[in-house]
Amino acid sequence: MSIISSLISKSLNLSVRNVESTIKLLQEGATIPFISRYRKEVTGGLDEVAVENIKTLNENYKELQKRKEFIVATITEQDKLTAELGEKIENCWDITELEDIYLPYRPKRQTRAEMARKKGLEDLATWLMKQQHGLPTDKAKAFLTDEVETTEDALKGASDIVAEWVNEDAGARQDVRRIYERDAEITSKVIKGKEEEGEKYSDYFDFSSLLSRCPSHRLLAIRRGESEGFLRVSISPDDEKCTNRLIQRFVVNSSEAADYVEAAVKDGYKRLMKPSMETEFATLSKEKADEAAIAVFAENMRQLLLAPPLGQKRVLAIDPGFRSGCKVVCLDEQGNLLHNETIYPHPPRNEFSKAGNKIVKLVSTYKVDAISIGNGTASRETEHFITKLRFETDVKVFVVSENGASVYSASKIAREEFPDYDVTVRGAVSIGRRLCDPLAELVKIDPKAIGVGQYQHDVDQGKLQKSLDQTVENCVNLVGVNLNTASKHLLVYVSGLGESLAQNIVDYRTEHGAFESRKQLMKVPRLGAKAFEQCAGFLRIPNAKNLLDNSAVHPESYHVVEKIAKDLNSTVKELINDKSLKDKIDVKMYTSETIGVETLNDILQELEKPGRDPRSKVETFEFDSAVKTINDLSEGMVLPGIVTNITNFGCFVDVGIKENGLVHISELANRFVSNPTEVVSLHQYVKVKVMSVDIDRKRVQLSMKAVEE
Repeated sequence: MSIISSLISKSLNLSVRNVESTIKLLQEGATIPFISRYRKEVTGGLDEVAVENIKTLNENYKELQKRKEFIVATITEQDKLTAELGEKIENCWDITELEDIYLPYRPKRQTRAEMARKKGLEDLATWLMKQQHGLPTDKAKAFLTDEVETTEDALKGASDIVAEWVNEDAGARQDVRRIYERDAEITSKVIKGKEEEGEKYSDYFDFSSLLSRCPSHRLLAIRRGESEGFLRVSISPDDEKCTNRLIQRFVVNSSEAADYVEAAVKDGYKRLMKPSMETEFATLSKEKADEAAIAVFAENMRQLLLAPPLGQKRVLAIDPGFRSGCKVVCLDEQGNLLHNETIYPHPPRNEFSKAGNKIVKLVSTYKVDAISIGNGTASRETEHFITKLRFETDVKVFVVSENGASVYSASKIAREEFPDYDVTVRGAVSIGRRLCDPLAELVKIDPKAIGVGQYQHDVDQGKLQKSLDQTVENCVNLVGVNLNTASKHLLVYVSGLGESLAQNIVDYRTEHGAFESRKQLMKVPRLGAKAFEQCAGFLRIPNAKNLLDNSAVHPESYHVVEKIAKDLNSTVKELINDKSLKDKIDVKMYTSETIGVETLNDILQELEKPGRDPRSKVETFEFDSAVKTINDLSEGMVLPGIVTNITNFGCFVDVGIKENGLVHISELANRFVSNPTEVVSLHQYVKVKVMSVDIDRKRVQLSMKAVEE
């Protein structure tokens, strides 16, 4: 058992065996989706969140180990490494404590204490720290030199050394750190003269809160106000409490030497330790706020990616606009562009009849099943225009989020897909494809450009990108991918693939035609046994000869299904189609060293509905027709709405006007809610009550309390 596995086990409250098994799989190149889906017996059934946590902690501890090795090497070069110190470093697995241990040995710039040492005053500082009886001024006389002309100079230099010792004492820092953890307050003040320019931060012009209780969104807002030059921010506990605690630690009697030590303690705290602690806690609190914001963003992204798809339908998509008109495209079942043009049903041209006739004709000509309208400018007006038209068939109308569509339309991916069309056509195509399969279309857009989170530009961008990439990968593999229709951009996120193999699959498909079996993947250049193991279970082939190729059953388990069918005197097809056959299966009969009950239960569940999409079905939605602008709102109105964003402090709801209203976390339910995702999900249809309308600030406060669904 390694020490790292043991530490992870304690941190996550998991068995050491499961942790070690998971780490081994990760080291062998297994992906998180593959481990959580197909190696449940090995990991004890850990889900992707647990596997990801193990991976993250393992990487963090390995980085810590490298840091320890560097510190040992540095102290060894100084010839100051003792057996006791080496053991202390070896047994330390907390980065803060490790840096405290290293602090006295860290190469320093020219500090006051360092200058005093060079003048030969360290022995005087040692004498002061012992706080023996005797006059410090008499003792200091022995240290007078050309550089140290008076006893006052000697004692001042010695006191500087004592102050540095106080600051570098690991126990003292831990004492003060505990006070900071418990009592530190974060305070923000407006910078004089910046009141008008920084008005949006007015809530923080004179703000104070216990740091430990300051919500992540507030902390990030304060830090943004600080970085933009509007706020002055400080973090501090009760300074007197800190200095008193340090005095208790270092001052041992009432001698004159003790008086010098007490003065040095106060100086060491104020000049050295306090700024260091404020920086440390500013960093730590920012990291925690980042983690909370990133978690919200990742969850919103997950919900967006798993939004209900309409499926393979013929769609007419509209990117609405007023002066520039509405860009219209028609797409076939595979999302291929069949037709595009622009209509002008709105002011200033008002070609209502002409535009209406054109839409009706396009719906008939291209046998359109559904109409997808972007939710940007002129969305409500366009929806109203479309719903007034009469079609020969039942054509459903949907309003979809167009967040990130403009980013996609100007991207390299869009240019590769539609080199002969401009950004307006590409944007409309994206709006249409999002209705049919949100996941397949959204993977083409940088997750950060979709804008479903809070303070996304203020958090650690590396950590945000890593979290979002993993979220996309988990969602893609949860749903599964059609091997014969998936774009390269979707295949990139399939377990075990990547940009190179995804491109090779597309190239092979182009050259040889549709894949007929999963085994055929082995013929793709550079796609070896390991990559096949990782990706095969997540790739689907509808209408394949082997029905299991269109399921989440992994090829490594096909023989089990075949044996079950044989034992029941049936074929695999009969086993899938006949529920009574599945009811006769005793899974314990088919367990082995590599396949356990959990995997067998997963297989049986998959045989119920092979290739089943785990996403729910898309539903139509209508806003209140009487509400089109913020001026149409009044307190007490109950309106239908769509949740467009979720934050730690509540959720934003689109009620059919330009401005989204806020349902504060306290207004989500008639009970305490610690996390908004307990109550709402992204794109959920809800009913809300208007609590207040601030037309000047364009703010709408909503409530979901006591609103009948």
